[in-house]
Amino acid sequence: MISFRLSLLALAAVTASVLPAQAQSARVLGDFRDWSSYAADDGMGTICFAMTRPKSTQPLPAGYGEAYIYVTSRPAEDVVNEFNVVAGYTFQTGSMAIVSIGGQSFNLFTQGDAAWLDDASQAANLASAIRAGSTITVQGIAADGTSIVQSYSLSGATAAQQAVGAEC
Repeated sequence: MISFRLSLLALAAVTASVLPAQAQSARVLGDFRDWSSYAADDGMGTICFAMTRPKSTQPLPAGYGEAYIYVTSRPAEDVVNEFNVVAGYTFQTGSMAIVSIGGQSFNLFTQGDAAWLDDASQAANLASAIRAGSTITVQGIAADGTSIVQSYSLSGATAAQQAVGAEC
């Protein structure tokens, strides 16, 4: 389970980077083994997300910071199951990252230290794979050309996504 302190740090980071300054509230929907769920009001509606952090990162890139996977829903924008990686390192400019779960792979476009599904129409398929899988890996290329592989647990992901679905 993500510790309360880590959850607050992650929530602060997401709130600062995802939500506008007028965000009025943020609350924990629940902690579910290795995943946690949150909701916040951005002034235009509720934003909900499930998140986790990697169990391993190999090799550890220079200057490595906090890393997370987020699955976000923003009903006011008709967004459901938006997948986002904050890698904790800067991706090589113009590179793609790959998310793998079981035998399925999904391409991600990268910008700075973040990555999103290259084909947004695959969001529901990726969300289903997350619910069915046990681990997820993200392979990316760091700015210095090093291939980095991050492994995340999917234990609790289904319950976390259900909490998001119930709220948003």
